[in-house]
Amino acid sequence: MPARRPKKKLDLDRIYEHQRKFTRDRAWEPFHTPKNLAMALSVEAAELVEIFQWLTPEQSAKAMDSKERATAVRHELSDILYYLLRLADRLDVDLEKSFWEKMRH
Repeated sequence: MPARRPKKKLDLDRIYEHQRKFTRDRAWEPFHTPKNLAMALSVEAAELVEIFQWLTPEQSAKAMDSKERATAVRHELSDILYYLLRLADRLDVDLEKSFWEKMRH
């Protein structure tokens, strides 16, 4: 099954700005330490794993055919993206640069 390209590129600047405001509005900055964000990222990844835990490889390939499961997958992927980007922002990591650096090794 070939991977489909997203219909729209991610606007990371917009996401970062929204996250910063969202965090500021809730006074969460003291809690968004790298340690806490890494732990939250791990928890969200585990929640994604839980969706697929008992599926066969064939069932997992068709996970998005179920409306309920597709929603759960999208939400967990969004949570993972949230914490990944929040952590990168807090650590001042350029994810695109880091990605291509990693791919060269």
